[in-house]
Amino acid sequence: MWTDTHCHLDAPEFGGAATAERAKARAAGVDWCVYPAVVAAHFDAVRQLAHLTGDAYALGIHPLYVPQATEDDLTQLERVISEWRDDPRLVAVGEIGLDLFVPALCTPEMRDRQTHFYRAQLRIARRHGLPVILHVRRSADLLLKHLRQLPVIGGIAHAFNGSEVQAQAFVDRGFKLGFGGALTFDTARQLRHLATTLPLQALVLETDAPDIPPQWLYTPAAERAAGVPQGRNSPAELPRIGAVLAELRGLAPEAVARATSANACQALPRLATLVQGGH
Repeated sequence: MWTDTHCHLDAPEFGGAATAERAKARAAGVDWCVYPAVVAAHFDAVRQLAHLTGDAYALGIHPLYVPQATEDDLTQLERVISEWRDDPRLVAVGEIGLDLFVPALCTPEMRDRQTHFYRAQLRIARRHGLPVILHVRRSADLLLKHLRQLPVIGGIAHAFNGSEVQAQAFVDRGFKLGFGGALTFDTARQLRHLATTLPLQALVLETDAPDIPPQWLYTPAAERAAGVPQGRNSPAELPRIGAVLAELRGLAPEAVARATSANACQALPRLATLVQGGH
């Protein structure tokens, strides 16, 4: 049983093919997917998709969309989480966090704005007893700083690519660390080192589909400049990504599937309830 803890099947790149992509992933052995929202306008869409495909979802405002977000979006997030609090498929607040990679988000004004939305969503997660799914891009220490001030029940540090010290700090706060397509690149030496030396119980798997394609789908920049499109990631790629992790750790893929799925259930307790009850 494989679990994709982070994919965006509601993204426009999938068009009307989301259910077909999900069926393809299920045929490949992906039993569960988690769909994190990125904007308030998608809250209902990810909920409907999770119910349609028998999966789970999270609700949040992604830091890349903070420049366009409003206080009304935070109010809407609080309202729908209250309204849907008894929906067993709602498993987390996310995708939330801080992005200090995109230059436009690194101005003092945008850093402050991101921090405001991040802290507001941590408070919402605390009020509703939900874990969080974190966007971590050059922001691990700042995310941890605010988590110390506004602790939550844990969650997942998505697309983790920090240091061993930062990894341990997240684990100590009840988080699992998300690994996906970036792990498959031969050149990702630091990431592969983390994936092989961290305790297996700290790891979960994800695709971030349609983004972060694995090496076999990646189109180099020169080819993209010549008009070759970037390969579109899909949750169906998760077992192959998991097999890379298994090879790096010297384990059978089945063992990695079981362990990372169990870890996902620890990070997202409501997902564990879904898994125990079946689809």
